Amino acid sequence: MKVPVIIAIALMVHPPSFKEQQLSKPRVKDAYAEKENVIRGYFASKDLVYGDFQLFIRAFKRERLLEAWIRPKNARRFTLLKTFPFCTSSGKPGPKRKEGDLQIPEGVYHLNHFNPESNFHLSLGVSYPNASDKIFSDKKAPGGAIYIHGNCVSIGCIPVTDDGIKELYILAVEAKNDGQQKIPIHIFPGRLDDAGLQTLLSESGTEHASFWTNLKPIFEDFERSGTLSDVVVDAKGLYSVVRTEGGQ
Repeated sequence: MKVPVIIAIALMVHPPSFKEQQLSKPRVKDAYAEKENVIRGYFASKDLVYGDFQLFIRAFKRERLLEAWIRPKNARRFTLLKTFPFCTSSGKPGPKRKEGDLQIPEGVYHLNHFNPESNFHLSLGVSYPNASDKIFSDKKAPGGAIYIHGNCVSIGCIPVTDDGIKELYILAVEAKNDGQQKIPIHIFPGRLDDAGLQTLLSESGTEHASFWTNLKPIFEDFERSGTLSDVVVDAKGLYSVVRTEGGQ
């Protein structure tokens, strides 16, 4: 039997893990070489064990900040691991509603694509449009291809520099490799406590007041509990929080 045939059979019996597939890409391999020990240091500083965790990403457009939250499998609550500043931003507070409007989406999403060969170094796809967006956005051209990525340009995406995306990409790879099928991403116009909402309304007007008021309980639920509840979208496109006992 020829060696390539043996290798092919071995791969069929033991297919490469998601992490192994990603590490076959040069930029991912380089990111691990450069940043994995740095990330281990973040975990140690929070008294967390690196490995076997879930990831939650939360972004605030007004503050231009993206947060990476970690929940070890044996813990109930998430812990804030690292905050990444946006390198730049496009659009303004308010949801994305049409292709070409330059808006960063607002709402409840998850990662839907790992791109190790992105034009912006590395990138993580955001699942826009979601069920709510499909109701409220332009039916013919709602837009799409929204990513968290490297570099420092944006036409509706969230850029966190090449340095930042290396760390975030590793965290996402590790979480998915540990079995997290959906990595949630909540994108808000700003921090939606009472004061934050009033600031948004005073700075940006009341055009999106009802939409932001609908998002507010999602923000408040996580702030209060440190856990993730299910979020559902009704036939009118409105979000509601479904708190299960104990949360995620």
